Amino acid sequence: MANQTAYYKSRKELQISIKQALPSLVKLKKEKNRIAFNQLLLEILPEIRRYIIKKVHNAIQKGHFSKNKHTANDFIDQLFIEVYDHIEDFSNEDEFYVWLYKKTNELIDDVITEEEFDNLFFQNIDDYSKNEWDQMQEKYTVESDGDLIMKEELNDISYHKDTYKLDDVFIENTEKELVQKIDKTLHQEEVDRHIQMVFHNLPLPMQNVFELFTKQHLTLSEIAEIRKTTIEEVQQLLHDARKSLKVSFSKRYDLD
Repeated sequence: MANQTAYYKSRKELQISIKQALPSLVKLKKEKNRIAFNQLLLEILPEIRRYIIKKVHNAIQKGHFSKNKHTANDFIDQLFIEVYDHIEDFSNEDEFYVWLYKKTNELIDDVITEEEFDNLFFQNIDDYSKNEWDQMQEKYTVESDGDLIMKEELNDISYHKDTYKLDDVFIENTEKELVQKIDKTLHQEEVDRHIQMVFHNLPLPMQNVFELFTKQHLTLSEIAEIRKTTIEEVQQLLHDARKSLKVSFSKRYDLD
């Protein structure tokens, strides 16, 4: 728990540093000091870098493009160029912070020429048997340990493996009893492994919204701006992601 608290404190500090860096970046751009500009940007972007690595990794696992054709560094380099070109366009620090995630999404989604919903998994989630869930977990574990993982990037110091918790999924007071039942039935490692597996199979828009809300701690309105959509659509995607995770627990572990 202490490590988790320290991690979230560090994340908040990074958010603050990103926001506070804007005036200095604007000044360096006016001075045409590209070296100092890039150096400052390097200091404030580790969390964005981690976000890019994970988003590219998810896109590769979903088969949207080849790992040999695009790497996270390609998008990071392009983001540096975009920041330098547009740094004077922001009226405040909050706008700049949200724009970093929005531009990251745009750069990667432009490469994914057609982002398809994996409706088969989402629509049939109620029908999977315990045996099918276990087979899916086995397949996911093999894939996560194999060639689909960008090992050189996932081992990067800026990449922190997310540990998903039941609090990310079950938020209603009426669900406390179910959470207690899961806690008694499963170890934290099993909970995290199951959530990771279901998360991997969700459509990319659901993955993205769930990640931005639960791990990046952005608001629904900020996520809507990043994804160029409505707050209502973001709410629906978050609701559907959580619903899929809840159903998967109930069906796989017979918690009804």
